[in-house]
Amino acid sequence: MGLLDMIGLGGNKQDVAEMIQKGAVIIDVRSKGEFVGGHIKGSKNIPLDQLNNRVQEIKGFGKPIVTCCASGMRSGSAASALKKHGLEVVNGGGWMSLNSRLG
Repeated sequence: MGLLDMIGLGGNKQDVAEMIQKGAVIIDVRSKGEFVGGHIKGSKNIPLDQLNNRVQEIKGFGKPIVTCCASGMRSGSAASALKKHGLEVVNGGGWMSLNSRLG
């Protein structure tokens, strides 16, 4: 268990796997520039600073959400914010780590 998991910001590997099996949408909350530099195939880029303005769009996906970013910090904030809106969401952590788990 990493530090992020201990403070509630890390994504449990089992939780992430379950969400992916449910057809989860992966939302990468990094900036557009970071996203263009590399991302998980099929993920959607919704930067953290735009998240609250796009909640209805995210709800419209009608699927569980897995958030990711560079390290897991921003995606943890995003997951917490989306949970407050009643969405089923888990923090997937850093995108490169998540991508390797999706393998």
